Amino acid sequence: MVSIDEVARVAGVSTATVSRALSGRGHVSDATRTRVLDAADRLGYVVSASASSLASGRTRNIGVLVPFLDRWFFSTVLAGISAALMRRGYDITLYSVTDDPGERRTVFETFLRRRRIDGVIAISIALGGEESQRLHDLGIPVIAIGGPNPQLTTLTVDDVAVARLATQHLLSLGHTRIAHIGATPEFDIDFHIPTQRRQGFEQALADAGIPALPALYEPADFTIEGGFRAAKQLLGRPGERPTAIFAASDEMAIGAVLAARELGYRVPEDLSVIGIDGHELGGFFRLTTIDQFPTAQGEQAADAILAELEGPASAPQPTARLPFELVVRGTTARLR
Repeated sequence: MVSIDEVARVAGVSTATVSRALSGRGHVSDATRTRVLDAADRLGYVVSASASSLASGRTRNIGVLVPFLDRWFFSTVLAGISAALMRRGYDITLYSVTDDPGERRTVFETFLRRRRIDGVIAISIALGGEESQRLHDLGIPVIAIGGPNPQLTTLTVDDVAVARLATQHLLSLGHTRIAHIGATPEFDIDFHIPTQRRQGFEQALADAGIPALPALYEPADFTIEGGFRAAKQLLGRPGERPTAIFAASDEMAIGAVLAARELGYRVPEDLSVIGIDGHELGGFFRLTTIDQFPTAQGEQAADAILAELEGPASAPQPTARLPFELVVRGTTARLR
């Protein structure tokens, strides 16, 4: 194996300089850093994780708690975290945290206490008081995406405001008979995001003097298939049909678009549809959405955890609001 001494000899610097250049800690000029990196690359030198950990007291590994690994939103946030951490030379350890009490206890009482990580990022997981305290007792930085959580630093999207913006867009186009595709109870566990989005929807209607009718609400499971089935229910019921649908996720909105087309409705001429997320398929379907920039959420969480590791002076505020933006495409139009 190539040693750090060989890299130092080829680069013409001390081993301490090589260590600073490769770890990113301590001052090294850009020219020297480039020379060290070139030498390490030519020699095929890789920093020993165990040696680095012994020398620095750091594992250069961040634990990420996630409730779902097979959902687009969570995988996209995770991709943002991974990209930002890899740029800084950090690894990731994933912990799947479901609503099963036994599994959750194992994660918080066993895995996280093995001291194999320098920090924790929790993606949209509502942590109980005892769980939050266990994270706090680890003595390492913790960043939560979601929240808010008074015991932890959190990055959060105002889901009520997001839903209000989506509904107000439809109202501004003249729609008053607006249906909502929300979520079944099992998808409303953490932070009650679907409930908050329904609240924002109903608040916007109330501000416009429009009642929220039970017949214009249908739950689903945050998938394209679920949105497809829910939209068929909404559009197939007897009585006056909705002229617009606000879905609590882009995938359900895409399902609604497909259902409308199958039933012979033109989108947006006969039915307007809006979602939330900023899904990668949104552009293909020309979907109007509220983009909450999930990749950027992950990058911001990674930057925040590294800022806390670098020192309290650069640590983020206890709660920071994440941005969102209305993106108007081709699935919404003025009521005819």
